Amino acid sequence: MDIAAFFGNYGLIILLVALLIFMFWSSRRRMQKQKLEQEQKARQTVPGAEVLLQGGLYGTIVAYAPENLDQPALVEIAPGVEIKVHSQAILRVVDPAQGALTEDDFTEAEASEAGYVAGVASGSISSISDDAARADAEKTIDPDGDADQKPRA
Repeated sequence: MDIAAFFGNYGLIILLVALLIFMFWSSRRRMQKQKLEQEQKARQTVPGAEVLLQGGLYGTIVAYAPENLDQPALVEIAPGVEIKVHSQAILRVVDPAQGALTEDDFTEAEASEAGYVAGVASGSISSISDDAARADAEKTIDPDGDADQKPRA
């Protein structure tokens, strides 16, 4: 039997079988990937975690039962305001590392505040409005060193 005759008779069947095998394989792979993502989301969805709901609301999980997805989850969207949502309405857990201060940022801010407090106590910094007036005066100085005679509001 000739190869061209074989593929002429059975080529379409072989192509359809290969296509079905590929579709089955890719479907199984996608299902496994979705299952892993759901398990990861269930592990991260714990009371105290900040979440994004399907409606675009951000909130904090108060109560959630990952083993019973039919039971509603309690989400606090504002202090003292808790809502019941279907557990599948939780779109994703917001990464707590985004927008959070690190310890280094906190100590740097404390040092900056301590410097500001010391400046106020020594009299070199008097108020925010004085700082703004001083910055404005520095902008209006001519290269000759003379200050412009502009009236200030």
